[in-house]
Amino acid sequence: MSIELKIVCPSCGAVNRAPQKRLESGAAPVCGRCKANLFDGHPAAIGSESDFEKHISRNDIPVVVDFWAEWCGPCRMMAPQFEAAARNMEPHVRFAKLDTEALQGVSARYGIRGIPTMILFQGGREVARQSGALNASQIEAWISSQLTS
Repeated sequence: MSIELKIVCPSCGAVNRAPQKRLESGAAPVCGRCKANLFDGHPAAIGSESDFEKHISRNDIPVVVDFWAEWCGPCRMMAPQFEAAARNMEPHVRFAKLDTEALQGVSARYGIRGIPTMILFQGGREVARQSGALNASQIEAWISSQLTS
């Protein structure tokens, strides 16, 4: 019996079921609704509070959210590193970006005081956070250490 994981489509927000063995084999699952790849090596852009809630609560895989802003120099420096980490860690972890200027309510709810800040969610709950710009290998090491502890 194969375990099926719920994966939120980064393009349309539909919740898909994907066999865990298929994800582990490196197969590229597509969304049942919009036919976009569920994992494309790019962080999902969170455009609304409901998008955010869906991604952290409906994904069966861990979700790491980068809280950032366009005007933030360290955020812009870390963006390609965050994307590189996404390419390396998908489909085991969903990467997403949340613009703190556009979604101030979410940022306030999570007490974001400095950016960039990454928060790792699992099962809809915050399990860890890290502030400050990191390179791809540091991001991957931080996530891995949090998921194994």
